[in-house]
Amino acid sequence: MIPKFPAVKDSLHAELRRRVNAYFETNGIEATGNAALFTKAILLMLFFGFLYVHLIFFTPNWYFAIPELIIMGGVVAAIGFNIMHDGSHGSFSRSKWLNHLAARSVNLVGANHFMWNVKHNMIHHSFTNIDGIDDDIEVGFLMRMAPTQKKYWVHRFQHIYFIVLYMLLYVFWIFFADYKKYFSGKIGNIALKKMEIRDHLGFWFIKAFHFMAFVVIPIYFIGWIDWIAGFFTMACVTGFILSIVFQLAHTVEGTDFPEADPVSSKLPDEFALHQIKTTANFATHNKLVSWLVGGLNFQIEHHLFPKISHVHYPAISKIVRTVCKEYQLQYIEYPTVRGAVAAHVRFLRKMGRYY
Repeated sequence: MIPKFPAVKDSLHAELRRRVNAYFETNGIEATGNAALFTKAILLMLFFGFLYVHLIFFTPNWYFAIPELIIMGGVVAAIGFNIMHDGSHGSFSRSKWLNHLAARSVNLVGANHFMWNVKHNMIHHSFTNIDGIDDDIEVGFLMRMAPTQKKYWVHRFQHIYFIVLYMLLYVFWIFFADYKKYFSGKIGNIALKKMEIRDHLGFWFIKAFHFMAFVVIPIYFIGWIDWIAGFFTMACVTGFILSIVFQLAHTVEGTDFPEADPVSSKLPDEFALHQIKTTANFATHNKLVSWLVGGLNFQIEHHLFPKISHVHYPAISKIVRTVCKEYQLQYIEYPTVRGAVAAHVRFLRKMGRYY
C-alpha cells in the first residue's frame, strides 16, 4: 500500500514556500536556471563531444587515453547532475522545450528518461528513505541501506566492498535496470505509469542509439580489448560518482528512515518535515563541489523545492536554515565531502553490524 502524508494545519511546507517565494519576488528573479547554468551546460556537452571524438577517431596512446576516460566519466556524471537533473524537474529554464531537451540529455549516455522520471521524480522525491518504496535504497541483498531491511552476514563487510558496487552502477543501470523496469512494468513494488506508444518507441530508439555509439562504433574503430578497457574505465568512474553523490544525501549518520502506520498507511510527519529528517547536505561552502555536482550537495533544499534550479540553492538554504532553527529542527549537514563520505561509511558499517 502506498503511504500517505498526514494533512496538517499551518504546515511547515507552506511556511517554507511562503518565505522562499517572497525571496524571489523581492529580488525580482526567476526560480529557473540562469546564463551561468546555460553556459556550463554548453561547455559540458562540448567537452563530452570532444572527448568522445578524440578517444574513438584519433585513438590516443594509453597514457593519454586513461586520463581522458576518467575525465569523461566525470563529465557524464556532471551532465546528469547539472543538465538532466534540473531539466527533469522543469527548473533548467522557463522554456518547456528547453527543459524537455535538458531532461533528455540522459538519453545521450544510454539511460531512459521515462524510467528516471518515475523512479526519481515520482517515487524517490515523494517517499524518500521509505523501505519498500524508495528504489534508491533498494540495492539488493548485497547492501543493507535501511534498519528495516533484512541483515545477512555479508553486510558486515559492506562498508568495504561498497566501492566496487557503486562503480558498477552505471553499467547495471543502462544494461539491466532499465530493461527490468520496462519488462516487469514496475520499479520496486510500484507499478510504472502507463507507457504511450511514443514512450515505447523512445525507449528502444535510445537503447539502440547508445549501443551503436558506445559499443558498435568504438569496437569497429579501436577493437574489442581497447573498447572493454576504455568503456569500463569511463563507466566505473561515472557509476561511483553518481552513486556516492546520491547516497551522501540520504544514507549517512543522522538521516531518518520513517515507517508508515500499518493500519492507516499514514507517515509520521508532513511532507516538509519528512524531507528534512531524511536528507543531508554536504560541502555547501565549497563552490567547486557545488559547481560540479549541480547543487546536489544542497539536497535538503532540492527535496523541499525540486522545481527551483540548483543555482539558487545557496541563497534559499539560508531561509531553510532559519526556519529549521525557529522550529527547533535538526538541519543535517557535513562541512566537507570527506566528512560526508566518512558518515556514509560509518552508516554502512552500522547497518551491517549493529541493527
